[in-house]
Amino acid sequence: MDLAYVCEWERWPKSTHCPSVPLACAWSCRNLIAFTTDLRNDDQDLTRMIHILDTEHPWDVHSVNSEHSEAITCLEWDQSGSRLLSADADGQIKCWSMADHLANSWESHVGSLVEGDPIVALSWLHNGVKLALHVEKSGASSFGEKFSRVKFSPSLTLFGGKPMEGWIAVTVSGLVTVSLLKPSGQVLTSTESLCRLRGRVALADIAFTGGGNIVVATADGSSASPVQFYKVCVSVVSEKCRIDTEILPSLFMRCTTDLNRKDKFPAITHLKFLARDMSEQVLLCASSQMSSIVECWSLRKEGLPVNNVFQQISPVVGDKQPMILKWRILSATNDLDRVSAVALPKLPISLTNTDLKVASDTQFYPGLGLALAFHDGSVHIVHRLSLQSMAVFYSSAAPRSADEPAIKRPRATGPAVHFKAMQLSWTSLALVGIDNHGKLSMLRISPSMGHTLDVSLALRHLLFLLEYCMVTGYDWWDTLLHVQPGMVQSLVEKLHEEYTRQNAALQQVLSTRILAMKASLCKLSPCTVARVCDYHAKLFLVAVSSTLKSLLRPHFLNTPDKSPGDRLTEVCTKITDADIDKVMINLKTEEFVLDMNTLQALQQLLQWVGDFVLYLLASLPNQGSPLRPGHSFLRDGTSLGMLRELMVVIRIWGLLKPSCLPVYTATSDTQDSMSLLFRLLTKLWICCRDEGPTSEPDEALVDECCLLPSQLLIPSLDWLPVSDGLVSRLPPKQPLRLHFGRAPTLPAGASTLQLDGLVRAPGQPKIDHLRRLHLGAYPTEECKACTRCGCVTMLRSPNKTTAVKQWEQRWIKNCLCGGLWRRVPLSYP
Repeated sequence: MDLAYVCEWERWPKSTHCPSVPLACAWSCRNLIAFTTDLRNDDQDLTRMIHILDTEHPWDVHSVNSEHSEAITCLEWDQSGSRLLSADADGQIKCWSMADHLANSWESHVGSLVEGDPIVALSWLHNGVKLALHVEKSGASSFGEKFSRVKFSPSLTLFGGKPMEGWIAVTVSGLVTVSLLKPSGQVLTSTESLCRLRGRVALADIAFTGGGNIVVATADGSSASPVQFYKVCVSVVSEKCRIDTEILPSLFMRCTTDLNRKDKFPAITHLKFLARDMSEQVLLCASSQMSSIVECWSLRKEGLPVNNVFQQISPVVGDKQPMILKWRILSATNDLDRVSAVALPKLPISLTNTDLKVASDTQFYPGLGLALAFHDGSVHIVHRLSLQSMAVFYSSAAPRSADEPAIKRPRATGPAVHFKAMQLSWTSLALVGIDNHGKLSMLRISPSMGHTLDVSLALRHLLFLLEYCMVTGYDWWDTLLHVQPGMVQSLVEKLHEEYTRQNAALQQVLSTRILAMKASLCKLSPCTVARVCDYHAKLFLVAVSSTLKSLLRPHFLNTPDKSPGDRLTEVCTKITDADIDKVMINLKTEEFVLDMNTLQALQQLLQWVGDFVLYLLASLPNQGSPLRPGHSFLRDGTSLGMLRELMVVIRIWGLLKPSCLPVYTATSDTQDSMSLLFRLLTKLWICCRDEGPTSEPDEALVDECCLLPSQLLIPSLDWLPVSDGLVSRLPPKQPLRLHFGRAPTLPAGASTLQLDGLVRAPGQPKIDHLRRLHLGAYPTEECKACTRCGCVTMLRSPNKTTAVKQWEQRWIKNCLCGGLWRRVPLSYP
């Protein structure tokens, strides 16, 4: 493990952020981190703050006054990573969601209350979606073998089997409260006692079973008392929420049954299920003032022995032997330094055999480890079943080597800096910790866990996790932390190779996601940075093509024939004529008739298509330079065929409304620019189309493309701006020092190289990358930018046309690449 970056608060004259007690932290599958602080002013008044940040831009933190009257005890993200629950010591629960779908703008409209009863555990209800990773099959060709859908029932379902949304919480007095979000927006809340004899609950955790039930674990904080388990069933009866509870087997920690250590660890300080959907395994930590011990327990079905007397009366045959549930200890640590925080893995790795020996001998894989933070400032990754140490990180405040001269050691002015809250990322390749000074630290966790791995095995680990993110839709930022520039080319090639092995239906579903993934990988190496532009251009081209084709309508609605878009593709593929008018003759032009206002509103998108075709053809003579944006399109028959179809559509629409045509600056008034470009594009497409043999462009075509700059003015395309994120600029060993609320001056990365078409000159007019509208050198409209690729677009739509609104609605929640939006200042770069 090593430190990637540290982010801390600026010191203000009249107020300061101090760590909240307790300190809550949560990490979403979209790589958003939420944590709490208390804002203290000169009058010593406390404001309970919730901070939400994107790991790529940690300085751009959104701080919101939670309006919780007491300390915030729990934070919990939902399964989609777009909503956040917060709960406090007064029994109040709030549900936060993005305002205008912006990752740095949050608001709360719904919640629930158990007045005066502190919340000690909180969770969203399970939606029934569970995907298992089979590490032992990471070399398989099919994603279906590597990642299998596990049969798992939702906690509660609506009519038709749709999972019902809501949350469940446990209070300090032993109450369980469930709130259900109805589709109408109404909240149904019900509260019930966990058992008839209520007692104090100091610690609790919540897990889910495959049958749709909920398991709650509780402890009163004393290691001399048992850890209790309850089954909770939620149902809706007569429009009211009903809760039924049942007591399950309990356990005493092993350290309390050892006479030599019976009173050594008087308090249970941590109680966690190993995973939200793994109610059979629980982690317990008991501590004293100076030390701790950790134990891992598993719930198993065991046969109940039958007395010989009863055996003679009624012999037990086969599976008829009575079974009972019993907690068995899997492993326990020796005495450790005092544990300050625990972080559990979220990666649902499936072990084919959970036997202890198999678990301990499994290859050192990140998702198999959990993190323990200690008061001496160190962090240990231990195996989640055997509790064997896998990796260790020592902070600067941790004990140093005895060989170091005493004069160089800092004086101990107080307790060591240590993490009070930690969270592992969703691939377990990164760890975030908030220390007792309120500072946020981001740690990389190596896929090899510090063990020597050859390059091919390390690549296979990263490739496997990238594939997992591609299948689930989770953000893969934490995986990029470990990609070295020399790995990029191999990873992109292997990713594409694995993608092409999947069936056609799955390829279509994942087509845009793999392009976005390749683009983010290529940013990390100076040799591949120009291909980032190509991948984003491909994403934009696919989106434009599908949107424009969706506007076409069949002349007769009940025609059982192919859709106009499919018919257009079929005709353009079959007819290889270079004359655009001859291709048009074979199409039913009545299917292309649109409203004149719609055609005019689409002009900016049509202009981009025309400019892009011209740029590609003009760059054909320079195709030997892979560092030039657009290079990969010159050998991509699918993309060239798509451009060819769009040129035909634009030609037909131009007959209906000439003002919607792309505008070219030609040296001759009689020049038919569309016909010229279509003819050259067709010749290039024939050289590399999928249906025929591939060949190199002939010299005549290259000569004609060389003459294009003398016939038409070649546009300077506005490629995506250089992203201001930090993943491509992180030094390999030296951590970055950042401050919340202050944009840093980052070291130059691979994506900042001075490549043709990538860098915008100072004062040059800026552009809306989705609407293709020019915003001027100093935009006056509010804008939003993608957290992943840096794509910028206006926050409010200036258009009223239905077709353009349809285009804009596609990107209301996410960018082209799938990244989240964040509000940016008017003077964005």
